[in-house]
Amino acid sequence: MKLRPFSDHSRGMFVSVDGPSGAGKSTIVHHLAQMLVAAGEQVHVTAEPSTGPIGQLCRELTETVTGHALACLYAADRYHHVETEIRKHTEAGQTVISDRYIPSALVMQRFDGVDPAFLWNLNAEAERPDLAVILEADAEVISERLHERGAHNRFQLSPGSSHAEVHFYRQATERLLEMGFEVLRVDCNQRPPEQTAAVIRDQLVARAAAKASSAS
Repeated sequence: MKLRPFSDHSRGMFVSVDGPSGAGKSTIVHHLAQMLVAAGEQVHVTAEPSTGPIGQLCRELTETVTGHALACLYAADRYHHVETEIRKHTEAGQTVISDRYIPSALVMQRFDGVDPAFLWNLNAEAERPDLAVILEADAEVISERLHERGAHNRFQLSPGSSHAEVHFYRQATERLLEMGFEVLRVDCNQRPPEQTAAVIRDQLVARAAAKASSAS
């Protein structure tokens, strides 16, 4: 089935995929994109930090800039990302899949002690995805995967980081639901990445079909 967005049939769907480090986000996004393309959908894959100038700064400064300053830098990249890349592709009718988005913004700077309310307010005006996918896995599973692959940033070096990140994501998910976001939680403890991607694809197809049916 050809996917179409929930609200405006001339606009493409925007899907974000977030979850704890080691949950397999990038691999799952890759499989999801392939599945949607195979179904005839035009897909644009992106990620945060973005490849834009602010996103490049985020990558360069994540290890040295902390707290509120880093949270503001990431938020600036997010707003710029929407304006210069995401919106351009959804307005062209493409499905946009972002590897990390608002949910990650509500989690990562908490390792620096930033208040969750500040993080929410900082990101509250960012464009909402049509579907925010949250990958869920047990902290022990995440910790083992991180140990096998090695840490990618300073947040993953903190003692007990996996347990803290899983806890932060649960709280972020609750906040998103409270604020009316369309959220899909997917347990990826035992599923291989391609099966997790298939679960997301099936949900997107079902939601698009339901929306099209109610609009007709």
